[in-house]
Amino acid sequence: MTLHKISKKIVSYKVLTKDDIEPVKQEVQPTLESMNENLTRPEVLLGSTYKIKTPQSEHALYITINDMILNPGTPHEERRPYEIFINSKNMEHFQWVLALTRLISAVFRKGGDSCFLVEEMKAVFDPHGGYFKKGGVFMPSLVAEIGYAIESHLKHIGMIKPEKMTDHQKQFLDDKRKEFEAQHGESEGQSFPEKAVLCNKCSTKAMVLMDGCMTCLNCGESKCG
Repeated sequence: MTLHKISKKIVSYKVLTKDDIEPVKQEVQPTLESMNENLTRPEVLLGSTYKIKTPQSEHALYITINDMILNPGTPHEERRPYEIFINSKNMEHFQWVLALTRLISAVFRKGGDSCFLVEEMKAVFDPHGGYFKKGGVFMPSLVAEIGYAIESHLKHIGMIKPEKMTDHQKQFLDDKRKEFEAQHGESEGQSFPEKAVLCNKCSTKAMVLMDGCMTCLNCGESKCG
């Protein structure tokens, strides 16, 4: 209780009621929409389709990821994945592919950080062996390549921030490559030198031995730290 000293003569008084008290104006914070399983699917979703062609099948896989726009027209607008579809003429893997799309779509709609799916899928190895894509990138399994496609999409919509090399790092790798090719011959149109070996970090045949140190010409990974 606060006490106030009255220094002047009281000439009148009035008992204040609730109506006399001016209500305190409170700023109403806008309710931000976030991805959750109770959201109603809109009539139209934005989609992107990614093509996967492996040496294990004559038919390609087409991965379509549809996104929902949350808080449109506001500074908090964001694009989040809502569902995924995988289509192919090859029906050999139809059963598990259908199950995979339903599970991934359920994780997308649940909300939260769904980026963990990428690392989990990229870590799946085919017991019959993986394969190399064009450019010397090793894919341990078809599931892993689907994971790479999802990763590419999440980078596209801003959910995953790609690690960018500095200009100094790019120049260093270019100099390393020129030095290696001067000693062992040019790459002859290949992405990386023919004698390069697989990098454990980026799964690309781009690691070469230079100055007694294994260095990846693709991501900069070095055995010397």
